[in-house]
Amino acid sequence: MITPECLRDLPLFAELDDTLLHAAALDAADVHLNEGEYLIREGDSVSFFVLLEGELAVTKEVGGVPQAVDTYRPGDSFGELPLLLGTPATVDLMALTPARVMRVEGPDFMALLGRSEVMAATVMANMTRRVGNLQRVALETPAPVTFLIGSPDDLHCFELRDFLSRNQVVFRWLDPGAPALACDIPAGIEGGPLPAVILPGGEVLRQPDVREVARRVGLQVDPALDRYDVVILGGGPAGLAAAVYGASEGLCTLLVEKQAPGGQAGTSSRIENYLGFPTGLSGGELSARALRQARRFGAEVVTTREATALEPGPDGHTVVLDGGTRVHTRSVVLALGVEWRTLPLPHAQRFVGRGVWYGAARTEAPGTRSKDVYLIGGGNSAGQAALFFSNYAQRVSILIRADRVEKGMSQYLIDQLRAKPNVRICECCEVTALHGDSHLRGLTVHHSDTGQDEAVETDSLFVLIGADARTDWLGGVVLRDERGYVCSGLDLAPQGAWPLDRDPFPLESSVPGVFVAGDVRRGSVKRVASSVGEGSMSIALVHQFLALREPAGQTPAASPPTTPGSSDRPNPSD
Repeated sequence: MITPECLRDLPLFAELDDTLLHAAALDAADVHLNEGEYLIREGDSVSFFVLLEGELAVTKEVGGVPQAVDTYRPGDSFGELPLLLGTPATVDLMALTPARVMRVEGPDFMALLGRSEVMAATVMANMTRRVGNLQRVALETPAPVTFLIGSPDDLHCFELRDFLSRNQVVFRWLDPGAPALACDIPAGIEGGPLPAVILPGGEVLRQPDVREVARRVGLQVDPALDRYDVVILGGGPAGLAAAVYGASEGLCTLLVEKQAPGGQAGTSSRIENYLGFPTGLSGGELSARALRQARRFGAEVVTTREATALEPGPDGHTVVLDGGTRVHTRSVVLALGVEWRTLPLPHAQRFVGRGVWYGAARTEAPGTRSKDVYLIGGGNSAGQAALFFSNYAQRVSILIRADRVEKGMSQYLIDQLRAKPNVRICECCEVTALHGDSHLRGLTVHHSDTGQDEAVETDSLFVLIGADARTDWLGGVVLRDERGYVCSGLDLAPQGAWPLDRDPFPLESSVPGVFVAGDVRRGSVKRVASSVGEGSMSIALVHQFLALREPAGQTPAASPPTTPGSSDRPNPSD
C-alpha cells in the first residue's frame, strides 16, 4: 500500500504539502515486479510511474534488436512522455531486480501537475531528457536494411517486393531504370542476373526464391517440432486470433502461412469500422500487432509454407506441408481465408505486377503518384483503397458493375469518396479488355447502361472483385460446399457427414478435432471483426474437444475461458 511516508523523501514529491502527498498516495497503485518481469512493453497504454525499490532496464527495439536506452533507479519517475503526447509506450521496461513501483493513472497524474508548479517543471525536464535519449538511440543505431534491385516489370522482383513489405521486413527497392536511384546501387550488381537481394551484412543473393529470402532475413520457414496441440493453417485475422488465444492458454501452437500474416485483410489500406480503432488502421498494422502478440505468447509462426494434405487419425491428425514435411497435432484450425478473384480476361495474368494488382497494399500507393488510377470493385476494400490512393494519384476511378454503389459499400465510405474531388465512382461499368505489351497501357470499359465501349489510358489497375476459397487440396477429407467453403456445426447434420454420437461443436468440421474459422467457413460473415471472433472461439472449442479425449481424472494442458471474450488476456487488436 502506498502511503505518504513512502513518498515524502522522494525528490519528485519534496515540494508537496501533506494534503497533496495524501492525495497522491490515495490515488496510486502499489505494483510489485519479479526479476525479469515487464512493467510495460512498447505499444502498451501507459500510466505515470515512480520507482520505489529495485532497478528497471529501459530498452527499445531497433531493427528487431533491443537497444539499451536507460536504467531507472529508486526515485526515478517515468511515463510522462506518452501521457503528455497522447501516444502508446515508446520503450520496454523490465525489472532487473525485484522492484516496487507506484502507478498513477493519467487523469490523476494531470491533476497532480496542475497543483504543483515545481513538480510540473521536474516532469517536463525529464520528458525533454527522454526525447533526447530516444533520438540518440534512433540515430546511433540505424536499422539494418535489405536492398532489392530489380525492374518494376520483373514479376519475380514484384513477388519479392510484395513478400518483404507484407512481412514487415525493412527493405529498400532500387530500380536500375530510375536515374535518381541508380547511383545507390552498389557497383557490379547490375552486371549480374536480377533481381538481386543485398542482405544487411553485404551478401548478395541472385534471383533468390521467396523461401530463401525469408530464411536469410530471419523469418521461420520450418516447424521446430514434429508434434503440436494445435496447428493453425492460415495467418489471416482468424488464424492470428487463434494463435494468440492458443498460445496464451497454454497450447503448443503452430501457425502456418504461405505468404504473409494478415491474409486478404493485410492488403487493405484502411479499416475504419474495426472496434476499438475510431480513426482506423491499415490491414498491415493490424496484422503486425497481432503477429507480435502471438509470438510474445510463444506461438510458432512459419511462413512460405502451405498444407498439401490432411490425414485424420484416431489419436490426432497429420498435416503434410509442401516439401513433404509432416506435422502431427491433436487438433487443427482451418483459417485459410480466401484469395482475390482474378480477372477473367485474356492476358490478364501477363500483366500481374506490371500494371495489374490484386488487392491494394499501402506500399503500392507511392507508385500511383500523379497517375490516373483505376480500381475494379464495389465493396469496402475498393472504397478504402480509393480513399488512400487519392492522396497520391491525380485521379482515382472506381469501376462498379452494379447500378448503385450502395449495393455493396458502406455508407460512411461512400460519403467520404464523394467528398474527394479527384475520386469518381463509375457505375454500370465493366472492364472487357486489357491493352499493352510488357506493361499495362490501357483498358476497354463497357458501359452497360448505354451499351458503349470506352478506351482509357492507364498503367495502374487494382482489382478487388471478391474472393474464392482455395481448398482443393483438402479433397474429400473434409466436407465442403460446391464453392469450396468448409461446412461445420449444424451444416453437417443434413449431409449425414458427422461420424460420432455426440453433436459437433459449432465450428467443428466433418472431421472431429478439425475446426474452421473465418472467411473459409461456409456461411461466415466476411468482416475482420467476425474472423477475429471466430478464431478466438475456435480455441475455446479446441479446449473442449481435448478435454473429451483426456483420460478420466486428468485435465487438459490449460483451462480455457468460458467464452473467448471472457479472458483477461488482450485481444489481437489491442
